Amino acid sequence: DITVACSGFVVGLVTATGFIKGGGFQNVLVIGADVLSRYVDWTDRGTCILFGDAAGAVLVLACSSEADGLLGFDFHSDGHGQKHLNATVKDEETELISNNGAPLFPPKRSSFSCIQMNGKEVFRFAVRCVPQSIEAALLEAGLTSSSIDWLLLHQANQRIIDAVATRLQMPPNKVISNLANYGNTSAAS
Repeated sequence: DITVACSGFVVGLVTATGFIKGGGFQNVLVIGADVLSRYVDWTDRGTCILFGDAAGAVLVLACSSEADGLLGFDFHSDGHGQKHLNATVKDEETELISNNGAPLFPPKRSSFSCIQMNGKEVFRFAVRCVPQSIEAALLEAGLTSSSIDWLLLHQANQRIIDAVATRLQMPPNKVISNLANYGNTSAAS
């Protein structure tokens, strides 16, 4: 269980590949699933119209190095943007410690607050950093953007998808988008 929100499916895919290349596994099922409707404030039009519930899966199989389809990847993490997109952990009403000072068992479960987002700042970050990450992955794979047959990005925002495609000089007919039908389905996309 890897909880990294929108990056969940890609992190799961790369992790599965690592397990297979490490020789311990022949087949790994990667599932990206999110139920974001639990974490939206339905009175906040800035977020409630954007997020959807979904799941997606892929079976990753061991293969020869010549048949390996994962040619390169690039991961980054920048916690500075947390203030622009987050769902903070909130504790339930119960206490962690009993009156005698001993920890309670079972421990209480935490939950998340509603998603908070500064859409303008998230857009700026994505349009700047996503093309850089794609270019780094292409460099690792020994490819150029002209080698890309189809561009399938995280389905977060159509304007982000369009802007990233433009920066990578990808024609619109090579860009896949199902965002209008399903919304941002986080790790499922």
